[in-house]
Amino acid sequence: MGGKDLKFNTKTIHGGQIPEKAYGAVMPPIYQTSTYAQSTPGGHKGYEYSRSANPTRTALENSLASIEKGSYGLAFGSGLAAIDAVIKLLEPGDEVISTHDLYGGTYRIFKKIFEKYGIVFHFVGMMGTEAIESKVNDNTKLIWVETPTNPMMGIIDIKTVAGLVKGKNILLAVDNTFATPYLQLPLDLGADIVMHSATKYLGGHSDTVVGALVVKDKVLADKLFFIQNASGAVCGPMDSFLVLRGIKTLHVRMQRHCENGKAVARFLKNNPKVEKVYWPGFEDHPNHTVAKEQMKDFGGMLSFVPKGGSYEDAIRIVEKLQVFTLAESLGGVESLAGHPASMTHASIPKEEREKSGVVDALIRLSVGIEDSEDLIADLEQALR
Repeated sequence: MGGKDLKFNTKTIHGGQIPEKAYGAVMPPIYQTSTYAQSTPGGHKGYEYSRSANPTRTALENSLASIEKGSYGLAFGSGLAAIDAVIKLLEPGDEVISTHDLYGGTYRIFKKIFEKYGIVFHFVGMMGTEAIESKVNDNTKLIWVETPTNPMMGIIDIKTVAGLVKGKNILLAVDNTFATPYLQLPLDLGADIVMHSATKYLGGHSDTVVGALVVKDKVLADKLFFIQNASGAVCGPMDSFLVLRGIKTLHVRMQRHCENGKAVARFLKNNPKVEKVYWPGFEDHPNHTVAKEQMKDFGGMLSFVPKGGSYEDAIRIVEKLQVFTLAESLGGVESLAGHPASMTHASIPKEEREKSGVVDALIRLSVGIEDSEDLIADLEQALR
């Protein structure tokens, strides 16, 4: 199944999937095997060794391609392994332009791993195109976009950035982890590569670590498949199964994440003990009109700064939360709270963090699918 004419809610369940051939299993089996029998050297049924391909991973990769409206999906051992593969498309001397408010792990792999191999990285504000245009030159080979950004919820106009690099031999990659294909489809907006930490909303249950890439172009896909196989940072069959299972409920979970995110954001904005709330659904949020145009809804991620903006207050609040769990990561069914400056973005120098608004008092929330009244009550008692 999985024709391109299927609606999104149907694609999450059937997209790219075919009936299991041996016994007609409704869910793809977990092929917990490293190798496959051959009738003669090279005589096999499409699978030789599970680093190169595994039927459970193939089922996941086909699903990823379907929900992102791409042609080829690739699954990796983590989101950072997926990013690693993208940067390995480049050569020494190539330049990358990235948003300056991005996930700390992405910043770390760019600066601490690949910069020493001669890749040049520029970190700029991408709310408009001026800063991007000022850095584009003959060596520019990749634009790296997050939207919404982590953790400031910055909105970047994918279509406009795609227009900026069109015809210039520059790849546009979009980290779609926060939005998911339920809310936005970067490939339809002109991106070349979509990346996910599938650990988050795609898996949805905080029980696995997986990364993903989706592309339309076959030449680009072949290069990435080569890197995937040669570098070997693949996910196992059990992780593939868990994310594939998670995707089947992505649409219903995201609907509730969005509803609860809206309720929590409005509560915080109206609370006298909160200084500032960052959520794309507010009309005064920077680039709100862009978010409204390129996204179906505004998601379940938000950040806020308590009144007074002190580090001590932020720590006190996250320690008092009871329904929200203080933990790394996001996108699970349970609500999580994080302190970016000391957790997800600790690898970014303080001076660089604060340029993009990641101050020591900032608290990031991944709003889950619990009852919104319980979430609001929990925040209310923590803010007292």
